[in-house]
Amino acid sequence: MVQAKLAPRPRAEDQTRWRILAVAAECFAGHGYAATSIRDIAREVGITVGAIYVHFPSKDRLLVAVYEEGVRRIGEAVDGAIAGIAEPWARLAAGMRAHLEALLANAGFARVIVRVIPTDVPEAARDLRRLRDGYEARFEAMIEALDLAPDTDRTVLRLMLLGALNHTQTWYKRGAGRADAAGLARQFVATLRHGVARTGSSK
Repeated sequence: MVQAKLAPRPRAEDQTRWRILAVAAECFAGHGYAATSIRDIAREVGITVGAIYVHFPSKDRLLVAVYEEGVRRIGEAVDGAIAGIAEPWARLAAGMRAHLEALLANAGFARVIVRVIPTDVPEAARDLRRLRDGYEARFEAMIEALDLAPDTDRTVLRLMLLGALNHTQTWYKRGAGRADAAGLARQFVATLRHGVARTGSSK
């Protein structure tokens, strides 16, 4: 009888690195980058400050690593959601739903991308902007595929759309008659396609 091979256990240093990233994501998302110190993160992880510097040479490099993981996660979620959907509006709705689900799940890795903007951290701004732009390119492509009025500024539309999606974190509460992520995405798309003014209204 052939026994299945067990996956190798992560090395202790890899486990420590992951714990640092996870705790840093929650701290940066919950308290902001400036208000979070390496000492705060070390205390939450249960290690020394020096142990963090073994894995990350500085606080801003730790932030970049957290950002990178957050972008990877939310990017994979959106890519999986839109795969195989050809109709542009349905594709956008699926991408928006995945984006919202990642944010509203309250996971630090997704929230830190919204909470910490590149200009907040000048020493890491270039890397953060590169990661954010790489993610937003998905929405740029989805919006480019839409049949819109000729005078539509698609860049402004993308920025407004992502701004509205990201802002849901500040007001959305589950229950209380609120739509879920799928429902919110449908409402966003319906508003973009058809507007909210009454047909025939002169005002």
